[in-house]
Amino acid sequence: MDINEISGAVIDSAMKVHTALGPGLLENAYEACLKHELVTRGFSVLNQVTLPVLYNGIKVDAGYRLDLLIENQLIVELKVVEKFHPLHEAQLLSYLKLWNKKVGLLINFNVSRLKNGIKRIVN
Repeated sequence: MDINEISGAVIDSAMKVHTALGPGLLENAYEACLKHELVTRGFSVLNQVTLPVLYNGIKVDAGYRLDLLIENQLIVELKVVEKFHPLHEAQLLSYLKLWNKKVGLLINFNVSRLKNGIKRIVN
């Protein structure tokens, strides 16, 4: 499946979850509901995937985790914050580089209109 089709389906699913739940919940609630929605649509979804850091030929478990990995192609980082900070974008870009993935979505569920809480990041 094309990365644009996957990201479109993720955005559509996130909007459905946001419409049902609204803003203000904890991140893990949105994560569980978004995963359920995507699995129901037939997508392969892994959540809380351990992300080791490779340094000088060794793997270092530094405690990093991907919120969602869709179809082994798209990294989704979820937030429940007042507004995005440049550090959030840098975090997702680092995840994309560490996993050698091209596209990620940064989704902030703590907004009144979800379209204002979505950023697409390209490596």
